[in-house]
Amino acid sequence: MVDTSRGDAPAPPAEEPRGCLFALSQPPLMIFLTVVGGLLLMAALHDLFLL
Repeated sequence: MVDTSRGDAPAPPAEEPRGCLFALSQPPLMIFLTVVGGLLLMAALHDLFLL
């Protein structure tokens, strides 16, 4: 049987897997969450004071 293995072991990944905190640090996501939060806040204030 022919030996097809390479002499070197595979290199470990250079970076750690990115988690939820990395996703929350992205500007487009934070802008979207701010807009949604602002709309919810305005709806809550409208319900509290104008209805």
